Amino acid sequence: MTTSSLPPPSSGSAPQTASFATAPDTTRLFVRRRRGPSDLTVLLSDGIACDGFIWKYLWDDLSSVSSVAHWNYRGHGRSSLPADPKRIELVDHARDLDTVRCAVADPEVVLVGHSMGCQVSLEAYRLRPEKVRALVLICGAPGRITHTFKGTDVLAQMLPKLIARVDAHPEIVRALWGRVPAEAALRLAMLTGEIDRSIRPEDVMPYLKHMVDIDVSMFLRMLRSAGDHSAADLLPKVTVPVLVIAGDRDTFTPPRYAEEMAATLPHGELLMVNGGSHAVPIERPDLVRDRIQRFLRERVLA
Repeated sequence: MTTSSLPPPSSGSAPQTASFATAPDTTRLFVRRRRGPSDLTVLLSDGIACDGFIWKYLWDDLSSVSSVAHWNYRGHGRSSLPADPKRIELVDHARDLDTVRCAVADPEVVLVGHSMGCQVSLEAYRLRPEKVRALVLICGAPGRITHTFKGTDVLAQMLPKLIARVDAHPEIVRALWGRVPAEAALRLAMLTGEIDRSIRPEDVMPYLKHMVDIDVSMFLRMLRSAGDHSAADLLPKVTVPVLVIAGDRDTFTPPRYAEEMAATLPHGELLMVNGGSHAVPIERPDLVRDRIQRFLRERVLA
């Protein structure tokens, strides 16, 4: 694993390092890490098509309690495209997460996931529960996300046709996809209530710009895999503490799925954020920070 320096962190924070872990199929996975007061490492996994924007505040805040690491999925951010294009199933991301765990010296970890990252974290726990001290699942569900998107299965029904059209006209789709202005997408998301209007534009623009650069065919296939996958069978078997965080205005992952998940987990806790959407960690950063820090101190580090 190669290591290089990242830009200087905020005042008083430990230095950050940037690294690349190598997956079994040789795909290079970008990893950044900051050491904290404990070897316990909070390991952050994104939602699909994201490369870390959602952790803007938690990245600094959690390093005051423990070490923190974050990685990019294959084909996302600074990670390379998949060496094997077929290895983009949900279980492949879980295996990549296990590769990242080993690459950062395999410490005890708290797996933290946002959106699809909840499924990835749960599958990584299923794959190797050893050294997993707890989980934090934010604005997500155990699976079948395309069947529950906005409370319907319309997205699941549309995906096969979308994939077929992208495969038939890849250059046209790429050109159209790349011409969507990020600023216009942000205004539309605010008008439709997909994200809270109080959110700072600079907090969400990195996500919208990253979406423009992602490989469309890969994205749709990853989304289909996440929609077909479910870790619901695993929930009653999770023996570690789990904090579930959701927004009561989340239309991407309706909050009832978070309530059901927390109730099914043997050691589950639920924080339902009033007025929160799918971007709760950057909409209510203080509330989310305080709750996660308390969870770590009381349920993991005590």
